[in-house]
Amino acid sequence: MVKAANSRGTAPGTPPRTRILVVGGGYVGMYTALRLQRKLRAGEAEVTVVSPEPYMTYQPFLPEAAAGSISPRHVVVPLRRVLDKCRIVIGEVQRIDHAKRTATVSTLATADEGTGAQELEYDEIVVAPGSVSRALPIPGLADYAIGFKTVEEAIGLRNHVIEQMDIASSTRDPALRDAALTFVFVGGGYAGVEALGELEDMARYAARYYHNVKPEDMKWVLVEASDHILPEVGPELGVYTIRELRRRNIDVRLETRLESCENRVAVLSDGARFPTRTVVWTAGVKPHPVLAASDLPRNERGRLTCTAFLTVDGVEHAWAAGDAAAVPDITADEPGVDCAPNAQHAVRQAKVLADNLLASLRGELLTEYAHKYAGSVASLGLHKGVAHIYGRKLKAYPAWLMHRTYHLSRIPTFNRKMRVLAEWTLSGLFKREIVSLGSLEHPRAEFELAAGHGHRHTPPPPAPNPPKDSQD
Repeated sequence: MVKAANSRGTAPGTPPRTRILVVGGGYVGMYTALRLQRKLRAGEAEVTVVSPEPYMTYQPFLPEAAAGSISPRHVVVPLRRVLDKCRIVIGEVQRIDHAKRTATVSTLATADEGTGAQELEYDEIVVAPGSVSRALPIPGLADYAIGFKTVEEAIGLRNHVIEQMDIASSTRDPALRDAALTFVFVGGGYAGVEALGELEDMARYAARYYHNVKPEDMKWVLVEASDHILPEVGPELGVYTIRELRRRNIDVRLETRLESCENRVAVLSDGARFPTRTVVWTAGVKPHPVLAASDLPRNERGRLTCTAFLTVDGVEHAWAAGDAAAVPDITADEPGVDCAPNAQHAVRQAKVLADNLLASLRGELLTEYAHKYAGSVASLGLHKGVAHIYGRKLKAYPAWLMHRTYHLSRIPTFNRKMRVLAEWTLSGLFKREIVSLGSLEHPRAEFELAAGHGHRHTPPPPAPNPPKDSQD
């Protein structure tokens, strides 16, 4: 274990600067650090941001990135460019010892250095590591499923879907063809429904360029454990979404669970069996593991218990917001309700958190976080969507347009807004791109082959496909 250098008291007679540590570079982490660097006085404090990735991902655009409507690099915001007055550390916070005001950080250089993880000291900490996928102990899930939470997963899924269409087009095995053209999505929330809607729309378009693959050859299945989907937009629009998906021949199965996906067969709780090479897991998230490796108080769901001032309850010099924090919703009609862990709250919480942290440093009064939920928008593919904004319900093209307008206004930096708008404009004038760049995941494969190190890198061979079972 080594202690990282800090600039506390760099000049004789200069009061030491307050060391602010921001854990996480997502919505809360980036926006908090951005507001702090704008409002801090010269020499008042130094801000260090620890993030596992050098960018913030704007997750609402992941489905469009997967569908090819937006380039992957335009749905991420580089932290070093935006937070040019902050110190950026690319690494994982493994443990937080708030009693000692230290955080143990493993960086990209930790393994090569051989000196162990760094120990960063701080005076104030903002805990915003976000969440991770909530994977259940389902047989085969860890071996065959793919998530949909990062830009890498979104682009990997796009490449995978097109690759399955290529396999189906070239194989002479009917069982392999059926498995390749069967796509199972687990989870009826935003991530699952939007990913399914965009990718089905993209695959339907791509099928016109295959001589032997038609849209009706593909099977798209949405599995949801509850009796409804998209609860954020309300029951009426949820029912409308189910009806629209089924109109596109998407098999929506409510009150159904995935029980196994071993040997590339998705077995559902209603008895259906789908030989498939694609299982997309979007069935919820859980708090980041670093919260459990800290001495900060947590609630029964593992999130940090916070006050409406975005301080960690009962703890001084600790702040939290976003997915990691249970922040009371003081605008709710019922007491004891927490703010939903979504981007709408996270961005607004970051602003209040930064202002309250500054007020705390300067001995000023803090402000409670209060935001009445504005509503939700969801895309279901090109020119398709649902929206529930300030009590108004929109469907189809108006909802899709609202979805794009809202998120274009929310994505950080003018640079990103203009790039995304330019791509949307070009995609309206020209045809979609349907290229799979799966080789990007194995960039050394061609060189290894040329250097005589063996064959091209290919994924592990799947288990033999069993005979096709009845799906009714």
